[in-house]
Amino acid sequence: MKREPDIVVISDVHLGTYGCHAKELLTYLKSIRPKTLVINGDFIDIWQFRKRYFPKEHMQVIQRILKMAAKGTKVYYITGNHDDILRRYSDFSTGNIHLRDKLVLQLKDKRAWIFHGDIFDLSVRYSPFIAKLGGKSYDYLIVFNRFVNKIRKVFGLQPMSLAKEAKQRVKKAVSFISDFEETAIDLAGQQKYDYVICGHIHLPQMRTTNAHGHPITYLNSGDWVENLTALEYQWGQWSIYQYDPADYQIVSNRLIVKESGIPSTDEEDLEFEKNSSPEALLQNIMGLVS
Repeated sequence: MKREPDIVVISDVHLGTYGCHAKELLTYLKSIRPKTLVINGDFIDIWQFRKRYFPKEHMQVIQRILKMAAKGTKVYYITGNHDDILRRYSDFSTGNIHLRDKLVLQLKDKRAWIFHGDIFDLSVRYSPFIAKLGGKSYDYLIVFNRFVNKIRKVFGLQPMSLAKEAKQRVKKAVSFISDFEETAIDLAGQQKYDYVICGHIHLPQMRTTNAHGHPITYLNSGDWVENLTALEYQWGQWSIYQYDPADYQIVSNRLIVKESGIPSTDEEDLEFEKNSSPEALLQNIMGLVS
């Protein structure tokens, strides 16, 4: 049975890169039926997009989200720096899919301000070439990290994140993350928002503080490259979801009850894929990049 949170926020998926955990994200998306799905930037990594590397799982993530929209989920795609080319189409809507640069959601008596966060990153604003070069280096680091973790697994060691280690040990990185969060909180406080929700820095976070005499909850949805995290809103509360493969393991096939006449999820997916071919989707993406 699918979980039905009111709102799910994901960010920094980076489809089209070697570091993307598309298979795990696809598993997660198949397990939920949210009323609203917010994709908070860097969903497709257009900076590093190349037609020769766009695996089936990456395409299936796009198809899954299109299917969710067709089934009634309201999908907001908020642009980030790695998909900034889409900003020329901001405020475009079709059906349940809405393209925005930022978003304000009214949650009962509280307001949530959602944006990617790259506006705070001076390297993105003033040195885009350096930022893109850094993006490629980060992708290669993630690939190398996976190789290292395979070796560690052979020796019975726990996996490690080289990118996390770098962020925690390099003073400039620690300072940037702190400044990023404080700036977001300060701006939200000035405008009397109750929640400020960002992505960009690949660091899942949730904390409440005060700014300009107003309580602010800062949330960051993390990413699907290192942390495999999302934000979920249900019963008036936010929480951080972290992917765990154990949550999706089937103990015994005998426990699965098959109802006759009802197609399985996989059969439904196959039918949906017929109506939204990967070739057509990939061609549309290439059209945006060119």
